Amino acid sequence: MSGRDEQQEQTMAKDLVVTKYKMGGEGAARCDMANWVLRTLVEASSSGVSVLSLCEKGHAMITEETEKIFKKENISVNNFVCHFFPLKSSQDYILKEGDLVKIDLGFHVDGLIANVAHTFVVDVAQGTQVTGRKADVIKIAHLCAEAALCLTWNKVAHSFNWMPIEGMLSHQLKQHVINGEKNIIQNPTDQQKKDQEKAEFEVREVYAVDVLVSLGEDPSKQYELKMKTSRAFFSEVERRFDAMPFTLRAFEDEKKAWMGVVECTKHGLLQPFNVLSEKEGEFVAQFKFAILLMPNGPMQITSGPFEPDLYKSEMEVQDAELKALLQSSAKKKKKKKKKKKKLAHNTAHDNTESG
Repeated sequence: MSGRDEQQEQTMAKDLVVTKYKMGGEGAARCDMANWVLRTLVEASSSGVSVLSLCEKGHAMITEETEKIFKKENISVNNFVCHFFPLKSSQDYILKEGDLVKIDLGFHVDGLIANVAHTFVVDVAQGTQVTGRKADVIKIAHLCAEAALCLTWNKVAHSFNWMPIEGMLSHQLKQHVINGEKNIIQNPTDQQKKDQEKAEFEVREVYAVDVLVSLGEDPSKQYELKMKTSRAFFSEVERRFDAMPFTLRAFEDEKKAWMGVVECTKHGLLQPFNVLSEKEGEFVAQFKFAILLMPNGPMQITSGPFEPDLYKSEMEVQDAELKALLQSSAKKKKKKKKKKKKLAHNTAHDNTESG
């Protein structure tokens, strides 16, 4: 755990830890920061707005709310799959009407991580709907996300004769660790089937469930640093970001940061999040949520503002078993939301989840 004693790791056995997770996801007022920032960025996304400005806006909002942040917000458009962080020195992208946009963000409270991703289409006129391939990919990805709690999203995608993006991972989250020992592989490759050890879910574990669907063919050690610039850069990374992801936008001198990150990456001190993309003209949709495995059942703490009425697709689930599963998931969410509203009225300042 990067210099920490694992025995001191905070787990959900303590009510305070659950409260911190909910502060990252769906607590009261401004405590639902991941969901709040996501909703704000969705509302700010319109034609003529640059992707860089949206990333900077999300970064500033998170920074303003908490000093210890998980500095990760990326915005990928149309055929880009994930990890698109435009820098001031690189080419920006200006959103256009009809662009399919994926926003992926998160942060941590004391190393306890909450993240979320959402897909939508820019500037859908009031009273109209998105149709065609964009509506199809968004609807199927969202149905897969609905089925993800039962680990059947591959089956949902296959029912439409589509394949989820190969080899994408949903990770176990631990304190200060975004890639835990246990992974859920979306549409695993043959090599992953051989290499990945089987594991069982356990109560009080936390996962970031990441669902990505494409309409296309599918893309997808210690060392002493010699350069003074690299040593200074890596020291700042450890001080400001610990083991969390970060973007070079966060550094005052981007040129020096580039020099430092090249040497650090070359010798394995940092791991790059490579930008993945489909071929131009294709579309990729993504939905991600954080989930706590509680004794009384799974607790989803992050989600996006999905509006199903905006997307008109001819795609429908035909399998009776899958239909029942998705309907059951939808009913549980509606019941949970109603219950939470009542609790918020009576105990507005109590975020503690017992168990």
